[in-house]
This record gives sequence, C-alpha cells and structure tokens, in this order.
Amino acid sequence: MVHQTRKRFGQHFLTDEGIIRSIVARIAPKSHDHIIEIGPGTGAMTYPLLDNLSRLEVVEIDRDLIAFWEAKKISKLTIHAIDALQFNFYEWAKNAKSNALAQGNQGGIKVVGNLPYNISSPLLFHLISALEFVDEQVFMLQKEVVERMVAAPGDSEYSRLSVMLQTVYHLENCFEVPPESFEPPPRVDSAIVAMWPKKNVKIDVETFHVLEKLVALAFSQRRKMLANNLGNLKHLLELDADTLKSRAQNIPVETYLEWATKLAKLPKEERFP
Repeated sequence: MVHQTRKRFGQHFLTDEGIIRSIVARIAPKSHDHIIEIGPGTGAMTYPLLDNLSRLEVVEIDRDLIAFWEAKKISKLTIHAIDALQFNFYEWAKNAKSNALAQGNQGGIKVVGNLPYNISSPLLFHLISALEFVDEQVFMLQKEVVERMVAAPGDSEYSRLSVMLQTVYHLENCFEVPPESFEPPPRVDSAIVAMWPKKNVKIDVETFHVLEKLVALAFSQRRKMLANNLGNLKHLLELDADTLKSRAQNIPVETYLEWATKLAKLPKEERFP
C-alpha cells in the first residue's frame, strides 16, 4: 500500500532504518511492557515494537491508515480510531497499570510516537493527565520544540513549555533526526525526547491550573520585567525588588511552583486580581 500523506494531519513518515533502530533501542520494549504508539503511520516503528511485545496499542485518526492496519489482522495489535487529542490516556494508563500489577507488576507503561508537529504542544499537555501511571514517554518532535522543553532557566529557549513540563517530568534530549530521514522530508529538523514523570512531585489539579495561568502571565511579554507582566500579583506573592526586575526566563521551575502553591491557597476570586 502506498499511502498518500495528509498535510492536515502533519504526516511525515520515518524511513531511515538506522534512526528507526536507534529510537526502538531508546524505547527498549520488553515483552510484558504496556505500550501505546501515537500515529503508527505505515509501521516504521510499529513493526519493530510488535517484534518485541506481546501486545501493542496504537492511536490513529487517518481513516486510510486505520483500514490499512485493520486489514493486517494482527492479533496482538489494538487500534484506537480516534484523534489523539480526544483519546483518554488517563484511563488507558490506569488500566495498563492495573493489568501490570495483576501480572505481578510486570512491564512498564510507556507512550511513544512520532507526534504530529502541528499539535505537539497541545498533545504534550493532554498527556499530563496520565502521568500518575506512566513510566516513560519517548517522542519524536520538532527539534526547536524539544530544545524549549529541556531548556534551563536563563536560556533563550526557556519558556512556558519548559516550566510546565519540567514541573512534572524529567526530560532528556536524546538525539537529532535530519529531514532526509522522512518521506516527505519536513522543513525542520527533528529530535527524540524522553520524559519520565516526577513521582516525588505531588501537585493537585487546582494548583496546576493556577500554575498554567501564572506562567502564561509571566511569559506574556518576554522582554519585560516581572513587575510589568505580573501586575497586582506581585503584591499577593510579596516579591522582592530583585525578583521584580527579573524576566520570566530567569525564574527557576521550583520558584514558579512555590508561587502557584501560594496563590492556590487563596480564594479563587482573589488569585488573579
């Protein structure tokens, strides 16, 4: 089958065998692992994963690719015909963890895939819902997105995405993938990122929502000082003069979380005056 790639789904299919082997080696699938792949395409990573697993699940929105995989009738492959942004990763991961425990805690819970670049950030935030049960995520993304994800405070790439993801994940920029590794070649370089939930960080949903709003305000005008971006919040947070003169990209993740925790303890109507 020759599949016609669809621009609206951000499809670029990996064809470089060496890169495919490197990604699968990084995922390190073991027979009892519970793995779900986002966007299997025509199987560049799917087939090697199936070779190493007793079962595999995939999420696919393209009806032609859904038909392609259904026609294969692979007994250990489960196909979820749905937009990844609508898929309930929390329920999937919870059930996978329950099954692993029932089998004597065998197998890791992993989410992997070559993520569509046009929805990568919303999808990364959507996946946060499942981090309580997930052991690892390994994704291919646009190189500059990965650089923002792993950036440290003070780096030019340090951003809202950096803070939000580093609050709940350990991150590793594994290696780069050039455009010629794909068909059709994208106009950007790609990279592989690995993500592990921070099991020692307990942040409730309400505090996380406060953090989202706080960080969005802090980074709303990157070149301006926090005194300008945070407005009246600077009084609620009781920020000192040096902090007020700082820019959002110089504030550590831990400090943002401390501020959000403080705001979350206030009545909702008082949090963002």
